Parts: sequence; C-alpha cells; structure tokens
Amino acid sequence: MRLPILLLAAVSLSACSAAERLSRIGQGPEMAAIENPTSDPRWRPVTMPMPNPGDPPLQNNSLWRQGSRTFLRDQRAASVGDLVTVLVSIQDEADMENSTKRNRDNSESMGIPNLLGLESSFGRLFPSGFDPSKAVSASSASDVTGAGTLKRSEQINLRVAATVSQVLPNGNLVVVGRQQVRVNQELRDLQVGGIIRPQDIGSDNTVRHDRLAEARIAYGGRGTISDVQRPRYGQELMDILLPF
Repeated sequence: MRLPILLLAAVSLSACSAAERLSRIGQGPEMAAIENPTSDPRWRPVTMPMPNPGDPPLQNNSLWRQGSRTFLRDQRAASVGDLVTVLVSIQDEADMENSTKRNRDNSESMGIPNLLGLESSFGRLFPSGFDPSKAVSASSASDVTGAGTLKRSEQINLRVAATVSQVLPNGNLVVVGRQQVRVNQELRDLQVGGIIRPQDIGSDNTVRHDRLAEARIAYGGRGTISDVQRPRYGQELMDILLPF
C-alpha cells in the first residue's frame, strides 16, 4: 500500500508545481518582500555585552550640533521622503564542485534446523527438498553516484537614488528606489530596497549596497532584445507539461 500512496503524493506535488509554473508564464521571478525577521518561528534574540552608557558631551555656548555634517544642518537623509543615493557594486564569483558516491551490500540468512521437534513435519508442509537450515536468505545492493559543478561570475556597478519610505522605532531607515532607462526599444529597470542605519550614510548622502539589511536588488529589462533572448510561451508550456 505504501508504494501507490507515495506515487500518488509525488504526482500531486508535481501537478501543484506545474500549476504554479503555469501561472508564471511570461513573468520573471518575484522578489521576496521585506518582512519582520522576528515573525519567523525560528528567530531567537541575540544577547551581547554592551558598553556602559557615557555622559553626553557638553556643548555650552556652541552652535555646532553633535553628529551634524554641516554647520547649520545635517544634509543626510533622515526623514520620510528624503533621498539617499545607493551605490551598487557587486563583484561575485563562485566556483563549486561536489561529488557523491555511495555503495552498500547487505546479506541476511536464517535457518531453523530444530523447532520443538516439528522439523520432521516440514516435508509434508513444504515441497520436497526443503532445507530447514536455509529457511530464509536475502540480499540487497545499492550504488549511488552524483556529481555537480557550479561556476558563476557577476559584476554590476550602478548608482540609484532611493526614497526613505519609513523610519523604524530604533531610527533605522527603510529605503526603496527604482530607475528606468529606455534606449531605442530597450528598457532597463533597476530596483533597490532595504534597511539602512543613519550612521552608514556618508557625508555625500550615499550608502553602499552591502550596508543594506534585507537588501532587494533587481537589475533587468524588457524590449526587443530581451524578447529574443527569452523562450517563447509555447516552449515554456511544453517544458512544464512534458514529463521527460
């Protein structure tokens, strides 16, 4: 009974996966939304030793405000609606190679030469030639071999202005930005989002992409060239439906 149930479960999962892929024909992969990490049931708070609070510096008879980058006002983004430039500079390389090989041989045997004096009756119960010393004999063998190789190289250097959409209770800023550039019939679309600390914003009101928590960066496009590079809807449909 287990084998039909497992086959039925596998077919059901495959059908669900195919239906989900069918709903995304002609669309690119969706990016995950920025969520509160504490909503994850596996989240646990981190406790670290903290320095003792110090007294604030005295500023008697001074026009300079602590933390300011200009004499009159800090020009860096700090409130909802302010702009900050995100510097995207990604240079990633990955080269991984895995191999797996597993072998296993099993052999089991069991005999019943004597069983409460009933061994003399085995001849009437079983066909002729039955040997009680070799009542059960089983063997099995398995061999699994796998190999995988991954090589990837990416390099992106971009600048995009983002808008502060939210100020969190601890002072961190949620920023989102989008930039579109159209050249002839090709449209390039850059999207960026994440959470930054005000301290990580430079004096020129820029922040590096690796300072963004929950960073979401998408760079792509659409147009005549992208249409040629993308497989047709019929090809995607056949790739989903054909089992082989």
